[in-house]
Amino acid sequence: MVKVLILAYDFPPYVSVGGLRPYSWLKYFHEFDIYPVIVTRQWNNSYKNGLDYVAPGYSDSTVSEVSETGTTLRTPYRPNLSNVLLLKYGSERFQFIRKVISAYYEFAQYLFFVGPKSALYSEAKKYMQEHQVDCIIATGDPYVLFRYAAALSKEFDTPWIADYRDPWSQDSKVQQNPILKAWNSFLESRILKTVKAVTTVSTFFEKKIAALVQNKPFYIISNGFYPDAIAAASQVTPSKTILQIAFVGTILKWHPIEVILKSISEFIQANSDAKLMVNFYGINLQEELQALLIKEYASIAHCISIHPKMENTDLQKELAKNNVMLLFNYYSYMGTKIYDYIGIRRKIILCFENDPVANDLKKKYYNLEDASLDAPQLQTELIHETNSGVVVKDGPQLTSLLGELYAELRETGTIRCDSKNVENYSRKIQVQHLAKVIKDIL
Repeated sequence: MVKVLILAYDFPPYVSVGGLRPYSWLKYFHEFDIYPVIVTRQWNNSYKNGLDYVAPGYSDSTVSEVSETGTTLRTPYRPNLSNVLLLKYGSERFQFIRKVISAYYEFAQYLFFVGPKSALYSEAKKYMQEHQVDCIIATGDPYVLFRYAAALSKEFDTPWIADYRDPWSQDSKVQQNPILKAWNSFLESRILKTVKAVTTVSTFFEKKIAALVQNKPFYIISNGFYPDAIAAASQVTPSKTILQIAFVGTILKWHPIEVILKSISEFIQANSDAKLMVNFYGINLQEELQALLIKEYASIAHCISIHPKMENTDLQKELAKNNVMLLFNYYSYMGTKIYDYIGIRRKIILCFENDPVANDLKKKYYNLEDASLDAPQLQTELIHETNSGVVVKDGPQLTSLLGELYAELRETGTIRCDSKNVENYSRKIQVQHLAKVIKDIL
């Protein structure tokens, strides 16, 4: 059996879409004769919000979890001074000091093995000194894991694979800062010189990354849904009387949330007796959304429910209680939540294709350059391929669509979703593809 060491910073029980990708490798690799060894950090999840990312671990030593499917090594996590100040005093105090400290580690971690993330390198090195490993995978971000993988590859003469969940130096936040752009571009091209192969989630990302990381084989390993979680959710029946719409994940600056709220408001004004509930799960802007409702959309506050983050299996069951899935347009991104949506077989409404407000927000905030006219619309393509939903043009069409969906629910007690070819996007199938890449390399 092939043994693969995997450097994965985000990993369950930390609730993040980034952690679900390497978790699928732990769950399914053994079915394809690969034994994974995950090296990650300890996650406490004591805050149930963004502070969990910088909160200390629960042990001063590495915790090893061994099972038939693989081994997980959870390294201690000790916050740096910037994070200690954040945890103790909150985000409003010591901002300048925290930025200086964070900037130091952002640069120094690529020159020396320092900072909270370096424990993953130390533990991986210790493991490889004691065990034979056939291949190394580093999944980013954080992209310093690529540096660790390259160093381990050189020391132990072991091939390594760089797995990009997102572009590194091509991200617009990096591109907008000349110093960060030059630094990260230099690091990316230098570190990836020794990589055996590159995996990423879409052909668009491949083109972006390949502009800097040249003459390397690329493989597309999509994200997907967990078939076990979807199977459990399939036993849940959505409401037959209340039109329930679900949104899960992060609300970004270029997401036209106010257009959504305005459309809901207009629908309720025209249908005062309508029973509608929009459920937001694990969003990042809870206080901001609540404040916006109070200030601008108090008339529909009773139609909005905000839920905390939860484990993936529980989340799928919660999503299954809804009739419709709300999805913001990610344009050249595919994102990850769309796979759960299609797996759960609920109608998707993608907002928006050509809304004026959404277009302005995209120009101002969208964080990956795709100015070319032929840039792919990956979510739209997937929705059409799987027949899993509706691509909504703009706010007025959404208002009209809500009326149509509510009428369908009242007449039939359900919202139809005639999706097809969904099975192709299970994470198990994607793990099988990655297993073949590894074996071909070896």
